[in-house]
Amino acid sequence: MMNRTLSFFFIVGILVWISFALTDQPGLVSLEWAGWKIDTSFAVLLAFIAIISLAVALAYRFFLFLRNSPKEIKARWYANRRDRGYKALTRGMVAVAAGDSIEAQNQATLASNLLDEPPLTLLISAQAAQMRGDETAAIKFFTAMVNRSDTEFLGLRGLYNQAIKRGDKAEALTLARRAYRLDPKSTWVANDMFSLQISNGQWLDAKATANDLLHRKLIDSKAEKRIRAVINYQLSEEARVKGDQSSSKSYLQDSLKLAPGLVPAAINLAIELVNNKKVKRAKKILEKSWTTEPHPSLLNSYFIASNVESPMDKLQAIKNLTIKCPDHHESLIALAQVSLEAQLWGEARQFLEKAIEKVPSPTRKVCEMMAELEESENSNQELSREWLFRASQAIPEAVWVCNYCGIGDREWSTTCKKCGEFDSYFWRSPPSDFELFKTSTIEKQISKSNPHSQLLNADIESIHLAKGFKNN
Repeated sequence: MMNRTLSFFFIVGILVWISFALTDQPGLVSLEWAGWKIDTSFAVLLAFIAIISLAVALAYRFFLFLRNSPKEIKARWYANRRDRGYKALTRGMVAVAAGDSIEAQNQATLASNLLDEPPLTLLISAQAAQMRGDETAAIKFFTAMVNRSDTEFLGLRGLYNQAIKRGDKAEALTLARRAYRLDPKSTWVANDMFSLQISNGQWLDAKATANDLLHRKLIDSKAEKRIRAVINYQLSEEARVKGDQSSSKSYLQDSLKLAPGLVPAAINLAIELVNNKKVKRAKKILEKSWTTEPHPSLLNSYFIASNVESPMDKLQAIKNLTIKCPDHHESLIALAQVSLEAQLWGEARQFLEKAIEKVPSPTRKVCEMMAELEESENSNQELSREWLFRASQAIPEAVWVCNYCGIGDREWSTTCKKCGEFDSYFWRSPPSDFELFKTSTIEKQISKSNPHSQLLNADIESIHLAKGFKNN
C-alpha cells in the first residue's frame, strides 16, 4: 500500500514538472503536408498526440473485446458447468460414504452429464450399484473402467471384488494376475494373488509368486524361505499321493533345508528313510527337528527309528533325542511320561517338577501325570484326587490354533481347515471356548507306510499330534 502511494505521488510530480516546463517554454511547431500548413505550439501538438494515442488504444481494446468475448463467455460457462459437476461428485461420494445408493446414483448421473471425466463418475456409479445390490450394473461400470487405460487397474479391482463376492475364485485369480501385470508392486494384488493360488492348489505358481515378491521387496528373505518350505512340503504330499516317491522325498529334503524345524516334513522324511533302511539318517533328522522345534509328534517316529519297545529303551532313546535341549518343557514332559511307564518314580517326579516350574500353571496332562505318580508311588489317593481336580481346572494341552480364525486342531496342515489361511497355525494352548477339528489322516498314513506301526499306539496323544510346526 505504501509503495502504491509513493508511486502515485511520483507520477503526479513528473506530470506537474512537465506542465510547468511546457508553460515556461511553449515553443513553436510548423507542419507542411499536401498543401497544408499548420503552425502551433509544442504543448498543443503533444496534447493532440496523446489524445490520438488514447483513442487508438481504446479502439484496439474494443476490438479485442469483440474478438475474445465468445471465448470468455464459453470458458465461463464451462467453468460453471465444471464447478457444478465437481459439486455433484462431492455429493455423490458423501452419499456413498453415508450408504445412500439412490442419492449416489443421482449425483453420479448429474456429474456424468456435466463433466467429461468418466473415471470419477464410473467409480461412483459402480459403488452405487454395489450398494443397491445390482451386480449386473456394477459389473457393467467396472468393465467400462477396465476398457480405459487410466482406470483399468481400478476397474480390475472392482471386478475382482465382485468375483470374490460370488465365490468365483478362478475368475478372481485371472483378474488378479492381470492387475499384477499392471502394478506388480501393489500390496493387495500380490497378497490376494498368492492367496488365490494357494486356495486353488497352484503350489508351483504360488512359489514363483513368493520369489517374485522377494525380488520386489514386498516380503523379506526369511518369510520367502518359510513360504517355500511349506509349499515344498505340500508338493511332497501331492507327489506321495500320485505314487512318485522320488519327487516326494526330494521336496521333503528341500523343505527341511529351508526350515529344519518343519516337524511334519521331518516325520515323513524319517519314515521314508526308515522304510529304506537308512535308520541313522532318519534319527539325525528327527534329532535336529527336536532341537529346532521340540514337538511330541516326533517321539513315536524316533522310537520306530531307534527300534525300541520297552519303557527303559524308550527312556534312553528320548534322552538321546532331547540331549541338546533337556530342560525344554516338551522334553521334560516326554521324559516324565516314559519314566512313569518304566516305573522310575523318582525320575518321573524330578521331570514333572521341573516342567511345572517352566510354566505359570501346569497343564491338564501334567496334573494327570502327577495324579498317576502319587497313586502309583505312594498310594496316596487323597493327593491323587487333588491333582485330578486340578487337572479338571487346568488349561488343556497345546494344539494347533489358527492365528486368524482361532480354530484349534490336533493336526497341522498347510492351510487352516476353517478359514483357508496359509501357514496360520501356532502351537499353543487353546482358548477356553475353542473349536477342535478331530482328524486322523496322518495317523493312518504313518500306520500304512511303516511296518512298525503297532508302536504308534503306545502314546495316543502323540499320534494325534502327528503333524506340526510353529509358525514364524
